[in-house]
Amino acid sequence: MKEAEIRRLLAANLLGVLSIILTAVVPAFFWDGFTVLGTHLAWLCICSVCVSTLNVILHLVLKPNLSPKRSSFAHKISRFLKCCIYFFMSCILFHAIIVLYGAPLIESVTETFLFAVLLSTFTTLQCLCILGPNVQAWIRVFSKNG
Repeated sequence: MKEAEIRRLLAANLLGVLSIILTAVVPAFFWDGFTVLGTHLAWLCICSVCVSTLNVILHLVLKPNLSPKRSSFAHKISRFLKCCIYFFMSCILFHAIIVLYGAPLIESVTETFLFAVLLSTFTTLQCLCILGPNVQAWIRVFSKNG
């Protein structure tokens, strides 16, 4: 990797950490009784939205332009819809994994699913921004020989 790419990656990760810290501190100024533990469902939602927004904005700012052949509006819409479907599937998969590791299935469905969304935001969304909905690229990157 070039030094400039490493600096951009470091800056993006530092902004991600800063956004997580800000989601724990800033809502307390606007919301009476807000704590990360006391209002954990709201914090999970706020944190997921902030990190998702930051990832998408950083992807749009830092990613080089696509070739003109793939910059049609229809291609962008289909790519966005595929990414949304993949993200939702990863949320369902993380939810199933969390339940298999012992989270209550019926009693805390909302908490478990929001935690799965947060995990998907930290993992799958970044990969979707970088690799897109290309299954072959995912296999190439995450395979043993990739």
